[in-house]
Amino acid sequence: MKLLIIYTHPNHESLNGAFLQQVIKGAGENGKIEEVRVTDLYGEGFNPVLVFNKQKRRRDLDKDPELVPYWDNIRWADKIVFIYPIWWGRPPAMLMGFIDRIFVSGFGYRSNGGLLPEGLLKGKSVVCISTMMGPALYLRLWLNNAHKMLMRKALFNYVGMKDVRFFQFGSMESPKGKQQAKLERVYRYFRTVQ
Repeated sequence: MKLLIIYTHPNHESLNGAFLQQVIKGAGENGKIEEVRVTDLYGEGFNPVLVFNKQKRRRDLDKDPELVPYWDNIRWADKIVFIYPIWWGRPPAMLMGFIDRIFVSGFGYRSNGGLLPEGLLKGKSVVCISTMMGPALYLRLWLNNAHKMLMRKALFNYVGMKDVRFFQFGSMESPKGKQQAKLERVYRYFRTVQ
């Protein structure tokens, strides 16, 4: 299995940075994972701003040479891991901009004349690891799981990725947040996942 990690947090000393290290550590001890690549959106200075105008037409967004390395990594990967915080009930703007620019028509999907387009990234699986200051129940009960619906249905299923798993951790700034247990849970998952 080839594993691509898309890390979206400006601080490697954060809890998200610790989750990144646990994924790498667990994957390194898993004989089924042959290679791990990390895309650090903040670290690489990824430009999340989607632009299309007279010179850069929307229908040509899948031809942007700046994005070829990102597309190549996604094509290469069997499993894609997204690590990010939940801010204001959704992923950071940096990750949303990445999604806007990367999963475009011609790469992520194509129109087939039906009600929904054909997803072009079939067969890949996804793991989302997200953290938030508030309780996890806030997303489920108050926001009706909007975060999971957005990621699973509006993005991953749309581009053909049906196998989606979430580790959504709440109360991460609380002394009672059980951070170490959650880090170990993620480590164990990647040490044994097939």
